[in-house]
Amino acid sequence: MTPVRVLAAVPVWIPFALFFLCALWPSLALAQSGEAVRPFHALWRWAPFLITKGFLFNILISFLCLIIGTGVGVLLGLCQISLLRPVRRISWFITQLFRNSPWLVILFIVMLALPFEVTIFGKAYFVPAWIKAVVGLSLPIMANISEIVRGAIRSVPNTQWEAAEALAFTRQQTMWRIILPQCFKRMIPPWMNWYAILTMATPLVSILGVEEVMNLTRQAIVAEENRPELLMPFYGFVLLLFFAYCYPIARLTLRLERKFAVKL
Repeated sequence: MTPVRVLAAVPVWIPFALFFLCALWPSLALAQSGEAVRPFHALWRWAPFLITKGFLFNILISFLCLIIGTGVGVLLGLCQISLLRPVRRISWFITQLFRNSPWLVILFIVMLALPFEVTIFGKAYFVPAWIKAVVGLSLPIMANISEIVRGAIRSVPNTQWEAAEALAFTRQQTMWRIILPQCFKRMIPPWMNWYAILTMATPLVSILGVEEVMNLTRQAIVAEENRPELLMPFYGFVLLLFFAYCYPIARLTLRLERKFAVKL
């Protein structure tokens, strides 16, 4: 069962109940000890900042990674069914390499491989960490989209290729006019599935120093004097942000899977 299927199967009230339970527990303990601490007041002050400057940046990173990963992944997937054996072998190797590698390790390698600055026409330009993060997360998405494309094309019966050949269609015409239009609907649910997984993985870019929601949450807690009772409310709030964004995607993905399921 994929992470998105697990997410879609969770009743919507459970994350909210866990958040309030975990967030209220430290506050109740502190209230009994007589300390006048109001963690939710601090969260209320920081929430707009965490959303606009942090979480929305996570969403922007996910969009950029999806666009790059989809564009390159579609080309890589088409290369996997190429008539040229070397092209098939190389594209298969690239796909399997990034599909079966930990995302965190890929991010570290990209961080070390890309330069800190590039020189263009004698002028040095700094390469920001978020660009490295986008490149790093685009690689596994590229590989998985490649496999989605290859699998969707292979799922079309061979009789359709034979019928198109009998009608004097070229391989390129068959691909673009007959095969890919059928594959498009089949690829939408897994494509959305990987977008939800990608969005939930964007906090990993905090290891590169990107000013996204996890990094800003840590900074907000430090600004509030590192009070331990703030940890659960603040990080619970981040959890709810991702849940509120990814849960509808997960539900829609399951609905589209049922709608576009191949009926035998």
